[in-house]
Amino acid sequence: MARSALMIIDMQNDFLSDEGWFATSRCADVSRLSDVVGRINALSAAFRKVGSPVIHINWAVRSDAANLPANVLDKGSDCGARPGYGDQIASGRVLVDGDWGAQSVPTIDKGTDDIDVGKTRLTGFRDNELDSILRRLGVSTLFFTGVNLDRCVFATLADGCFNGFDAVLVEDATTTVSPSHVTDAILYIIRLLYGFTAMSEDIVAALSTQTNIGAKS
Repeated sequence: MARSALMIIDMQNDFLSDEGWFATSRCADVSRLSDVVGRINALSAAFRKVGSPVIHINWAVRSDAANLPANVLDKGSDCGARPGYGDQIASGRVLVDGDWGAQSVPTIDKGTDDIDVGKTRLTGFRDNELDSILRRLGVSTLFFTGVNLDRCVFATLADGCFNGFDAVLVEDATTTVSPSHVTDAILYIIRLLYGFTAMSEDIVAALSTQTNIGAKS
């Protein structure tokens, strides 16, 4: 655990809230995205108790979206058919750093020592400081939670593996708005090529037997 970190990905208002971008502009059914909040909170409490880092990775784009490539802008807006990154909607600007939509939902617990990292791609490992933070902390194994499994969670997990980190997906602490067969495919690929999957209750139970990695004997 001294070399592990919990990754909480995109548990944000613009994805989970009924007033957010996903529900109002992307016409996504976000009702089940909040189902994983309790498990994520249980995991983050367990990681904090043993002294392992908890990292919240959220979309946090520039208000002018100046650093976003065309493929990101096009897919985010259905090639201009709908509001996309940085655009104004009723609840505010879409996923803009510091705005309501980019903030974690209030139901996600945050500790005073938790680390926040903004991202501007599906992966959390591009054009930001995440890799440097993890290496500074001496982390080599990443436990993944959050939304959406087949999008930003998987992209970050795969990219992390490409960068040399080991991956564990917490299967019941991540979900997606996509059909169930998509989840089945992603789980198959992760187990086959990238790392391991586990259940949150097993991880929490295992951590309950551990002492704080920073505590003196």
